[in-house]
Amino acid sequence: MKTKYLVGVFTSVLVIFLVVASGEAQKAIPQENLLVLTVATKETEGFNRFLRSAKFFNYTLKVLGRGEKWRGGDYTTAPGGGQKVRLLKSALENLDEEDQIILFIDSYDVIFSSGPKELLKKFQQAKHNVVFSAETLIWPNRHLEDKYPHVREGKRFLSSAGFIGFASSLKKMVQDWNGKDDDSDQLFFTNLYLNPEMRDKINMSLDNKCRIFQNLYSALDEVVLKFENGRVRARNVVYDTLPVLVHGNGPTKLQLNYLGNYIPKAWTFETGCTVCNEDLQDLSVLQKSEYPMVLIGIFIQQPTPFVEVFFERLLNLQYPKDRLKLFIYNHEPHHEKHVKSFVEVHGDEYRAVKIIGPEEELNNAASRNFGVNLCRKDDECQYYFSIDVEVVLKNTNTLKILIEQNKSIITPLISRHGKLWSNFWGALSADGYYARSEDYVDIVQSRRVGIWNVPYISSVYLIKGSTLRSELTEETIFTSGKLDADMAFCSNVRNRGVFLFVSNREEFGRILSTENYQTSHLHNDLWQIFENPKDWEERYIHQNYSRIFKEKIIETPCPDVFWFPIFNDITCDHLVEEMENFGQWSSGQNVDTRIQGGYENVPTIDIHMNQINFEKEWHKFLLEYVAPVTEKMFPGYYTKALFDLAFVVRYKPDEQPFLRPHHDASTFTINIALNRVGIDFQVSALPSGYPWVVI
Repeated sequence: MKTKYLVGVFTSVLVIFLVVASGEAQKAIPQENLLVLTVATKETEGFNRFLRSAKFFNYTLKVLGRGEKWRGGDYTTAPGGGQKVRLLKSALENLDEEDQIILFIDSYDVIFSSGPKELLKKFQQAKHNVVFSAETLIWPNRHLEDKYPHVREGKRFLSSAGFIGFASSLKKMVQDWNGKDDDSDQLFFTNLYLNPEMRDKINMSLDNKCRIFQNLYSALDEVVLKFENGRVRARNVVYDTLPVLVHGNGPTKLQLNYLGNYIPKAWTFETGCTVCNEDLQDLSVLQKSEYPMVLIGIFIQQPTPFVEVFFERLLNLQYPKDRLKLFIYNHEPHHEKHVKSFVEVHGDEYRAVKIIGPEEELNNAASRNFGVNLCRKDDECQYYFSIDVEVVLKNTNTLKILIEQNKSIITPLISRHGKLWSNFWGALSADGYYARSEDYVDIVQSRRVGIWNVPYISSVYLIKGSTLRSELTEETIFTSGKLDADMAFCSNVRNRGVFLFVSNREEFGRILSTENYQTSHLHNDLWQIFENPKDWEERYIHQNYSRIFKEKIIETPCPDVFWFPIFNDITCDHLVEEMENFGQWSSGQNVDTRIQGGYENVPTIDIHMNQINFEKEWHKFLLEYVAPVTEKMFPGYYTKALFDLAFVVRYKPDEQPFLRPHHDASTFTINIALNRVGIDFQVSALPSGYPWVVI
């Protein structure tokens, strides 16, 4: 019994001793011991994003190389980066503290996902003096693969994009650097690591399981967003780790942009967008005469419906017209009359107007290059606002809203009515074409609202004039190999490190469908009820129509007769003008070969809807706008709105002297008065004249 008792006491003491010893070994490194060093010779949007994330977590940061010309080469074509090693070596010479911890990291394509406390804890747990980030692919010399130590699990190859270590150890690591600025920093650090003697002397290791560093190259499938407690992290699902830093190395910068829309707290489910109001430009403090000068580039590339309405909306933009210049490129002869009419009436209201017509025969890319070059070469031009004529800008404050966001390039989100098709892409496929991001649908449907960094925009966008004159100086920015103009533009912009943003903070409008637009009629927009139903309704349906279902505005002048508003002035004018343009009015005689049997009991002078190929559209109109009214008047009854005959009748003085009052043979008759108030033979009993239906 005594022996067992003594063993029990001894074991308990041993356990207590181990706990105490372990606690002493894990004493946390003070956060003030950490200094983050990075190299940035110029400010870019990627660099500012990095600074924002560092500030969010209160990192102590020192930027090396500011104001210095970059001589470290171009990573997209060949290894380089020696300039970073030179700057690091110089910075370390002034650091003498023995317990100083240095994190050296790229900045243009890196985001902090967590703070110094977690970073130092994970560095401490690594139990090495220097820890480099790791990746799956070897670079820049694949022939060195066999020299790398094997690992049981995790990434095997060194990446120089980020490493953390004691300042004293880093000094030893770079003390022998005497390379050129465009030599490879990656190769230099790789050779150090692959030298067993040097690796042991400095006590170097790799972050094989991405506990600290997450390089995205060849690892896109490993990384997902993790939303937790009002913050967002990147999670590596392969190793079940939460990296402190995320690096978009190689061709993965687009994925970093996607992650950066959320990490560390740019957008969360709890807060929504937290960065949308940063660095705003407040126009409300300016006099109208002080507003930025904007060149609006308008592009008509193809036959497009509702062009007249487009110019009406342009005219209604809430922005001083003397601070606007217009450049109109019209490739389509059909729309020359619309451009001419607008400029003749309103051109003098703008600061300047320049028009290029179809006779110039510019292709899409050339016309758009011409537009941005006008702004680039004009010192007055502070913004270039490009808009295609198929864009329906419903928000009259769109231009002001975009300017106030103060982005280099930004587009208002617009989409096709009732569809997910929009003017931005959330991701790109491997061959550079459309791919759907995980958040695309939520953004289009405004379930997630904010400012989003995306790889592709089109149709309408605002560019800073200063960006055109500094970052995007190439005069053929819309040209790139076999890519179309929009894809070439976005590709060239991305390659220069400029971000493309889309805003869905407001309802801005939509974009028209142009695929099946025909120009064979006088008023071709009348035929758009199928392709662009919302625009058709706004153009042609009376403004009081919707009141029918909320108020008592249907009148009953006599039993079984109902009056209600249906068309507006424009609809009536267009229908009348369309019929007059067609011109093939019937004779008003009893013999009528257009109808079955060839005989009309009560003939009128008319044109049938099927003669102008408007019968399908008329049926659609009856289904969408007349049938709901009949169902309101007769609850429980439904109609397919089928009809035997639809036509427009013309009445002129003395044209049909023998036409007398009569009863129609139909069960239901729909009559729409198309005359304006005051016109001869206006039915005086109809309130406000033409826009009313009698059933």
